[in-house]
Amino acid sequence: MAIQQKLQARLSQRLILTPSLQQAIKLLPMTTVELTDLLNREVVENPLLEEVPAEELQPADSQATADKAEPDADAAAEKPDTWDDADYEYFFGDYLDDGYRPRTAREVKELPPIENTLATSSPEDSQSIADHLMWQLSARTDDELLREIGVAIIGNLDEDGYLVASIEEIAAMGNWPAAEVTRMLALVQGFDPVGVAARDLQECLRLQLRHHGFEGTPSETIVRQHLRLLQNNQIPELARQLQVSVPDLKPHIEIIRQLDPKPGTRYNPSPSQYVTPDVYVLEVDGQYVATLNEEGLPQLRISPVYRRLLEKDGRNSAETRSYVKEKFRSALWLLKSIDQRQKTIHKVATSIINFQRAFLDHGIEHLRPLVLRDVAASIGMHESTVSRVVNNKYMFTPQGVFEMKYFFHSGIHSSYGGSVSSVVIKQRIRKMIGAEDVRKPLSDSRIVALLQEEGLILARRTIAKYREDLKIPTSSQRKMQYWAEAKRS
Repeated sequence: MAIQQKLQARLSQRLILTPSLQQAIKLLPMTTVELTDLLNREVVENPLLEEVPAEELQPADSQATADKAEPDADAAAEKPDTWDDADYEYFFGDYLDDGYRPRTAREVKELPPIENTLATSSPEDSQSIADHLMWQLSARTDDELLREIGVAIIGNLDEDGYLVASIEEIAAMGNWPAAEVTRMLALVQGFDPVGVAARDLQECLRLQLRHHGFEGTPSETIVRQHLRLLQNNQIPELARQLQVSVPDLKPHIEIIRQLDPKPGTRYNPSPSQYVTPDVYVLEVDGQYVATLNEEGLPQLRISPVYRRLLEKDGRNSAETRSYVKEKFRSALWLLKSIDQRQKTIHKVATSIINFQRAFLDHGIEHLRPLVLRDVAASIGMHESTVSRVVNNKYMFTPQGVFEMKYFFHSGIHSSYGGSVSSVVIKQRIRKMIGAEDVRKPLSDSRIVALLQEEGLILARRTIAKYREDLKIPTSSQRKMQYWAEAKRS
């Protein structure tokens, strides 16, 4: 059988992601901080990009007035370009003007002050575990030797409050007697927070049990002899070892669960991560307006000096023109992609404002159910685009700073008509449990009944899921916690 070669024409449609489209998609999920870093790198790598000097940045009204007052500048802008790719000038006309001013945020004075977007910190947050213990050490002893040993012990505590050096190692630091080091360690272990300066988890928990009056109880026996079984959640085997029933064992396990395995953590908090809002929602004349936060974002333009190298005046080599032309295209696409990104974010934020107007006016209780499909339909874009826009971005509102994804939740149908956001349901559950009689906590079934009286029909397992999302213990655990605290007091 002979093999023949033939030429055939076939018409087909394919979706191809061009480099410029890939770049635009890549820019969408970036935060303002990430975008700033990207633009700074591009300015270094692409000589045709330059940052607009601060003295040239001026409000739009002032710029329009200046343009009218300088007809020569208009004439220069209208001068036709001599390079061959005229389509670029038609498509990116705004960016080619030497006097181009990138779209900036509205007047800075309209934006809320920075202190309104920062979380306040308590005095405890600014005090380390070492400072807290040193203050107690100075108040507990006047003995110079014991103080030196105490400083050495405190200096060898890790962030969780555990002692990471042995008695012998501390004694060798100052040639101190081991008995004195042991005596001082016992004193430091009595400081606040309870359980500090322990050498392992077992000793930490035993110190707390002793402080709360549970020494000699089954709880202390579990920590001293069977902590591994408890860590592996081998409750039946633990009950068999202690020769008690599982129901009788549960109160003692609950007591242990209330202990703090890392007593020093609250005095060594992780550094606060301050959120920089990407969008500000401001109230102007009774209407909410979305304003992009472009503070600190480099305002870029095409360098007029390098652009002149593209002119066909015969003074530049073909290699130079080819290089400048390639960088020129790259710079134009970047500026276009950034402008498209900002417009898309503004559209999505405006749509969220329109859907969540009641939340902006009255708070979380009035948050509406919302899905990506609703916003995508309102702005004429795909759901995946909206998903990229709201990813890792924050919005400053009159009700506080929220992640943009926060406004998207499923709805629960109400018997009175309409639907209620799942966030509102969680808020109602939190308030119900906060106002309950601690001696008779509300069960999940009781919460279901109370919500049904408000016209909200939910399954008990849904309430249990929402309660777990809120990190609220079960009614039996809350009851045991109350009686354990009552016993200690």
